Amino acid sequence: MQLHPMPSTGFVRQAQLIGDPKAEPPIPAILPIGASTLWRWVNAGTFPKPIKLSARITAWRCEDVRCWAEQQRAVGDKAAA
Repeated sequence: MQLHPMPSTGFVRQAQLIGDPKAEPPIPAILPIGASTLWRWVNAGTFPKPIKLSARITAWRCEDVRCWAEQQRAVGDKAAA
């Protein structure tokens, strides 16, 4: 699976984070996880909480997701050392 780069600022929705190969055109994933894992991490507090932009639109701040990814990378680097 090829991961898609995330915008530097703004918001990303669930379909952008986990991808949707059935969409037309297909949406490549930013993270190699499924929807249930994403929401399990959010509920456990290990992934940033989303923001409600409207009654039907939930999104994550790109900056929050980037910060989380950098923290995960740092943890992985420490474990490998």
